[in-house]
Amino acid sequence: MDVTNQQFDEVIALCREIFSKKLTDYGASWRILRPASVTDQIFIKANRIRSLEVKQESRVEEGIFPEFIGIVNYGIIGLIQLRLGYADTIDITAEQALAHYDSFLQKAKELMKAKNHDYDEAWRSMRVSSYTDLILMKIYRTKEIESNQGHTLISEGVDANYMDMINYAIFGLIKLYFGEEKE
Repeated sequence: MDVTNQQFDEVIALCREIFSKKLTDYGASWRILRPASVTDQIFIKANRIRSLEVKQESRVEEGIFPEFIGIVNYGIIGLIQLRLGYADTIDITAEQALAHYDSFLQKAKELMKAKNHDYDEAWRSMRVSSYTDLILMKIYRTKEIESNQGHTLISEGVDANYMDMINYAIFGLIKLYFGEEKE
């Protein structure tokens, strides 16, 4: 588990760096996105990953790794939007956005640690393509919940699905970054 914590921290540092740099370039312009739009952004990223996995060819320079980073960052944006609601303008500073980011990233790590305890790090035996499929499944679940105005009979809500998408994307990043992918 110590190795997982260290690897988790390394890949989330990469995600945070990208998020921070984009905040510098664009500010928190994403504050105008409604949660359903965030879900669609994550869908675009996950769908592209699946397309690249199936076709095994990319015609745009960015590959799978940056798309997983995008899923992590948009997942956190989604959680921030659920907490704060969307805005009509940029209404938070970069420092405030990073504080929210760090808070949700810590919660994602705590969830990962709890699930790793219960599941004995089963994710390490999975393929990266399975994380892609699971993220897509979570997206479709989220879209269904959003279509039902957030109401569920028995299932977790949108926030739990975003958390799972974040962690699956981090698992993919770990496997790709540390060369652990074995298909």
